[in-house]
Amino acid sequence: MTDETVLAIDARGLVKTFKGSRGQPDVPAVAGIDLSVERGEVFGFLGPNGAGKTTTVRMLCTLLPITAGTATVAGVDVQAHPGHVRRLIGVALQEVGLDPTQTGRELLELQCGLYRVPNPKLRAEELLGLVGLSEAADRTIKGYSGGMKRRLDLATALVHEPSVLFLDEPTTGLDPASRITIWDEVRRINAAGTTVFLTTQYLEEADQLCDRLAIIDGGQIVSSGTPDALKAELGSDAVTIGLDASDRDNARHALGSLNGLDHITESEDGLAVYVDDGASVVAPIVQLLAAAQIHPNMISLARPTLDDVFLAATGRRIEGQSTETNAEVGE
Repeated sequence: MTDETVLAIDARGLVKTFKGSRGQPDVPAVAGIDLSVERGEVFGFLGPNGAGKTTTVRMLCTLLPITAGTATVAGVDVQAHPGHVRRLIGVALQEVGLDPTQTGRELLELQCGLYRVPNPKLRAEELLGLVGLSEAADRTIKGYSGGMKRRLDLATALVHEPSVLFLDEPTTGLDPASRITIWDEVRRINAAGTTVFLTTQYLEEADQLCDRLAIIDGGQIVSSGTPDALKAELGSDAVTIGLDASDRDNARHALGSLNGLDHITESEDGLAVYVDDGASVVAPIVQLLAAAQIHPNMISLARPTLDDVFLAATGRRIEGQSTETNAEVGE
């Protein structure tokens, strides 16, 4: 019987270093991270390209050796018993590795056979229904859309009813409608009792799906918690001010006396100012900057988002994201 008190994923001091080539120094990809994922939750692993997300997943899935530290998945030591771990997990990586000449049904029946699943035909039929591909079951995969291939890849990861499902950026490159479909599948899979470890660059995806998340940057965890708690830590509102680089230090000084100020962070475009009541401080911000002879390119007001959380934790915004603006002043 499974011990329900055991964490789905428990990593301590996890390190991955790649050997440098031709006398170059070793390259640290993951630099001593701790992760605790509860059974039955959707845990988000958020960060930009090159942050260490995929490397972490590959270590936890036994696809890469661990340089240092320890990790257990579904209560099993990843380094001591990699074969056992592989029997307990499902994995859908960024690269969808599907044979284009097979039909969806043939692929799933083959996967069921590899995992020695009883009655492969019945299980394949169940999975096709689960991911909404019953009508396309006997079409060759080369004729599937990108979203259909992602859903089929999800189904292949579920053939043996894994305890933990690893999804590495499952919606990258998909159109918005296909992305929402994948979100629905993840929710359904999780509701059936599977723990989901989801890596993503999409902040909305993390906000929509994840019970808790961790932000990784430069191979280190820089922030973690529930999406709501992380946003609440920033204060009520975020005011983004577009500034030339030469004006930023003076602007920070000028805004130091702003009523309700929580803190100020550098952003790629200028400064991000976190305040209790953003609507009431836009005019004072303009006045303080004008008194300092600083002319902002723009001022935008928004409720804190996960993008603001990432900015506060790392000093930059995640790639490909934009803040939803509720009000805008200036150019």
